Amino acid sequence: MELLSILLQAAGGGDQWSGIIMMVVIVAIFYFFMIRPQQKRQKEIQKAREALKVGDKVITAGGIYGKIKEIGDVYMVIEIANGVNIQIDKTSVFASTEDAKQK
Repeated sequence: MELLSILLQAAGGGDQWSGIIMMVVIVAIFYFFMIRPQQKRQKEIQKAREALKVGDKVITAGGIYGKIKEIGDVYMVIEIANGVNIQIDKTSVFASTEDAKQK
């Protein structure tokens, strides 16, 4: 609470440095509360995608459930029904069904 009152007093001051300090504080708040957690989550999703292997059951971003039949560099072939295979981009895999059950 003291930090907030100090920052408010500095903003009311008219000193040229107070504006710069307020901007730095705002950028730091955005970084620690918005940008950093999002980057951490993206890294976790990337690790989960790299850990997928043939035979895993997955959910795509479009909500399609399927089983991985083939994995390429930038694509996956998943079987959504007996004999029905579709090719999707790796980045469209949302989660494995085991991950979805745990949440």
